[in-house]
Amino acid sequence: MGKDYYKILGISKGASDDEIKKAYRKLALKYHPDKNKEAGAEEKFKEVAEAYEVLSDPKKKEIYDKYGEEGLKAGGGGGGGGGPGGQQFFYSNVDPHQTFRMFFGGADPFAMFFGGDAGDDDDGPGGGVGGFPNMGGFHFGAPRTQATRKKTQDPPIEHELNVTLEEIASGATKKMKISRRILNPDSRTTRIEDKVLTIDIKPGWKQGTKITFPREGDQSPATIPADIVFIIKDKPHPTFRRDGSDIIYTAKISLKEALCGTTINVPTLEPNRVRKLQLNEVIKPTTEKRLAGDGLPNTKQPTTRGDIVVKFDIKFPDTLTKDQKDIIASTLR
Repeated sequence: MGKDYYKILGISKGASDDEIKKAYRKLALKYHPDKNKEAGAEEKFKEVAEAYEVLSDPKKKEIYDKYGEEGLKAGGGGGGGGGPGGQQFFYSNVDPHQTFRMFFGGADPFAMFFGGDAGDDDDGPGGGVGGFPNMGGFHFGAPRTQATRKKTQDPPIEHELNVTLEEIASGATKKMKISRRILNPDSRTTRIEDKVLTIDIKPGWKQGTKITFPREGDQSPATIPADIVFIIKDKPHPTFRRDGSDIIYTAKISLKEALCGTTINVPTLEPNRVRKLQLNEVIKPTTEKRLAGDGLPNTKQPTTRGDIVVKFDIKFPDTLTKDQKDIIASTLR
């Protein structure tokens, strides 16, 4: 006949996945050999793990429901017949301690419930199930919130997010596709899943701004998923560079223009729009001009913008004739 795994867990054949988990949680804690020193407790602990391993796996449960324990050992064929693909299942080799660790999500599973008091063998009035100390209102059927708090979180996973100055000027939406491991319903095995994360870039965001998606990293039974963090980084721009809310433009002019004056066209971040800048005074290599309001938005005051700061690259002649030198020398006294 084989073992009756439903009877071992104290549940009916039509029990739900949640009921199977609750039953295992209660009995595994009750019969764990570190806490229960009674004769037969260790064997019962192993039987409970064996029953859970079968009934929590849909494929194994289906074979067991049809053919019983012998069907599992025969690979689903019932009795001595081989099942599909000749797959063999030997549940007598289940490691009950590994099952326990995987279910409760930690190498020190008792610490998550008892806060270091796992050595307390008080089974008198007020004690817990099977010699466990009082658990301060913890219910075996409740979500494992205390266990979750004891898990450690994986370190953040950081990615640079390159953005253009035009995107910073007006704002933009970026969609980033990530692949990550997701826990299956059995809370032990994982699968790969793709997910699209949407990032709304606000006008004026500075380089280094971090956008965090909490716990979107790989899932595992024993750890809390890592946060996914995107860090804003400016793409190199062919015309400008950023300085806070200002943008820097370098105008190339000749020595004659620097000394005698000229009018230059200064581009802006808006396509096909320029601003004219009249240069009347002598322009030195250190001279700067500002065109107000055509820079980047100020994140603290969204209605205001920085400036375009115009710097100058003065082109000096490679050679001068004697007459040119004489003219310059007579003029610059």
